Amino acid sequence: MHLTEQEQLGDLMSEKRIAVTLPAGPRISDTVDRIRWAEENGIPDAWFSDSGAPDTLTQVAGIAHHTSSIRVGTAVTPVYTRSPSVLAASANVIGQLLPERFILGLGSSSQTIMGQFNGIPLEKPLTRVRETAELVKIMLTGAKTDYDGDTVFSRGYRQAPMDNPPPVYLAALRPKMIEMAAEVGDGVIFNLWPKAALPKMMEHVVIGAEAAGKNPADVEIVNRAMVLCTDDKDYGRNLFRAAFGPYYATPVYNNFLAWAGYTDAAAQIAEGWAAKDRNKTAAAMSDEMIDEIAIIGNEDEIQQRIQADADGGIDTHIIAPLAGNREDVDRTFAAFTAKEFQFS
Repeated sequence: MHLTEQEQLGDLMSEKRIAVTLPAGPRISDTVDRIRWAEENGIPDAWFSDSGAPDTLTQVAGIAHHTSSIRVGTAVTPVYTRSPSVLAASANVIGQLLPERFILGLGSSSQTIMGQFNGIPLEKPLTRVRETAELVKIMLTGAKTDYDGDTVFSRGYRQAPMDNPPPVYLAALRPKMIEMAAEVGDGVIFNLWPKAALPKMMEHVVIGAEAAGKNPADVEIVNRAMVLCTDDKDYGRNLFRAAFGPYYATPVYNNFLAWAGYTDAAAQIAEGWAAKDRNKTAAAMSDEMIDEIAIIGNEDEIQQRIQADADGGIDTHIIAPLAGNREDVDRTFAAFTAKEFQFS
């Protein structure tokens, strides 16, 4: 029995998968080295963040010929910085360079990246993500557009159709966005959640998938996991505080943290950040809270946590090292090579 390409992609998505995070820094050569290392060590995925230079979609196209089998995704490209036609045109190029191996991950990003870095208001994020995803998916089929949304508009645009357009995954944190992502997207991308919140996040995946007549099990769940392989947990927790205090100060992540059960911590982080009191912001992030969100420990401990996340519904685990130096990065990734780790 021969499976169609779409059926093969479905089988691919149903697997539990490990991914390296990209880029590996500002030098493209370092990113090429990391993705080659991942392929050589049996890691099936590489997922790019997208927040600034070097440009992510250009990088994906630029490194494609250095790969042979690895699946590449973006987690995530903001919907505000590129028009739907530009996103679709870029996905068309990358889909040809990485046939059946590219996933376009879209999301609203944050107030800091949009408002401060780009000068773009983060307005109607749920609607903007939905409409952009719907329009991009239409464009990838080669159909002529006739779309009049609340936040995006296109009429008469047409690009060459693709036999197998890249799937479009959507980033989500809270209920309405999760449900929309599972309904409209081909997959859902999570980030920075306390582990106690995962069951109710998965409940909203089911609601959204069923609203679209999908089997929830067919909606791939991708997660960017903040991981550090270390024997010094306090060191790792302090790295997390320094890196992610600013994240949880933004309205998007602050509201998510409160929804996930950390109301007091979210309020203190917001107050500390508004007062430019970094000590108050950091103090709001207790060891217990960080241990709920980040994955910090020795090889056995971090492997067990990733397995627990898989058991809870996560399909693809992007290993994003909480690293202070190159040795931390190397040790963290080494714990998840095919030789060292397999899902049970």
